[in-house]
Amino acid sequence: MSFSNLQLIEPVLRALSHEGYTRPTPIQEKSIPAILQNRDFLGCAQTGTGKTAAFVIPLLQILHRQQTLKQFTQPSTLILSPTRELALQIGESISAYGRFLNLKHQVIFGGVPQHNQVQAIRRGVDIIVATPGRLIDLVNQGHISLRQIRYFVLDEADRMLDMGFVQDVKRIIAKLPAEKQTLFFSATMPEQIHQLARQLLKDPVKVQVTPVSSTAELIQQSVCFTEKQNKLHLLINLLKDDSMESILVFTQMKHGADKLMRNLNKAGIRAEAIHGNRSQSQRQMALRNFKEKKTRVLVATDIASRGIDIDGLTHVINYELPNLPETYVHRIGRTGRAGASGIAISFCDWSEKIFLADIQKLIQKSIPVISGHPYDIPSMHQVTGQTKAVSPTFSGRRNEGLKRRTARTFSQRA
Repeated sequence: MSFSNLQLIEPVLRALSHEGYTRPTPIQEKSIPAILQNRDFLGCAQTGTGKTAAFVIPLLQILHRQQTLKQFTQPSTLILSPTRELALQIGESISAYGRFLNLKHQVIFGGVPQHNQVQAIRRGVDIIVATPGRLIDLVNQGHISLRQIRYFVLDEADRMLDMGFVQDVKRIIAKLPAEKQTLFFSATMPEQIHQLARQLLKDPVKVQVTPVSSTAELIQQSVCFTEKQNKLHLLINLLKDDSMESILVFTQMKHGADKLMRNLNKAGIRAEAIHGNRSQSQRQMALRNFKEKKTRVLVATDIASRGIDIDGLTHVINYELPNLPETYVHRIGRTGRAGASGIAISFCDWSEKIFLADIQKLIQKSIPVISGHPYDIPSMHQVTGQTKAVSPTFSGRRNEGLKRRTARTFSQRA
């Protein structure tokens, strides 16, 4: 099936062609017709499935039709996002898919002065993309009216819950008109999110794509066992493979991300960090440098990583395993997006064995182990009973035999 089979108007099809898109992903194929029919929609889809385009494309078409009728004088569409990065990503998608439509949007978020955002709203916009806190501030100050909202998107509802935004979301919902079309997206559906969906949605079309327990099949996963104090040495050794050009590295804590960034730079590896303590301008600059390949390694915490959508990202490294197995799925989903292949390598020390076991239980598979690297712990292989994986290229005399035996490396590109 192609986008031309989905009853899309010519300006939208032209924009999609301009972006190089011809075939919809499964979530897009199932959601676009339902949304165009003004149905409420419940999508259970993790990042990397194309869900942003799944709601942006049909909403742009609906709004273009409404615009010709001059039906609204205030913003008619609200898209609520848990993080600044994801909000900005949605804004970029609106600009791309709506490039040939006369529709205006504004992204609003905290961490920066509100003046420019307020001025843009006063000039008039059709779509507001917002994080909960800044939106509530501007509504309470009288800068934004939600009275004419007819299309409401709640994106990444489970992350809203994780970040403690559910009460803010409920306060925003209480200010919206009763009659509206609601689109609800979540990667997972814990009970509290189920309850919120039941309250919000009226006879929704329900679609589930790539459930969280099944990671993308094209992502080549592996794990390296090592002592905690050797993780930095292992990472630097691995990054000596110059064919790994763009690497997203995950840590658990903000101070850990900064420390790792500094150590990598000392080792001559260009790295930047992105986390909640960084200013919005610092985060945007780091992300831009990474996308433009000026920075080779981006070190990120989980909250800051939400919304990082980088075409062609081939490598994700879990420097520290997450304590929630669902987080592992979200992390490695930064690569292997939209049908591309990807590589995810995890470092695991003795204290993280239980996290690895939980991850494997969730994804229902054993993650292959890389053995024989310079900082390996052979005794951990026996304890966990992992299957063996083909090793990436590691340097060092101790590993020369292994390098000769393994012509293939994990640094192969899609």
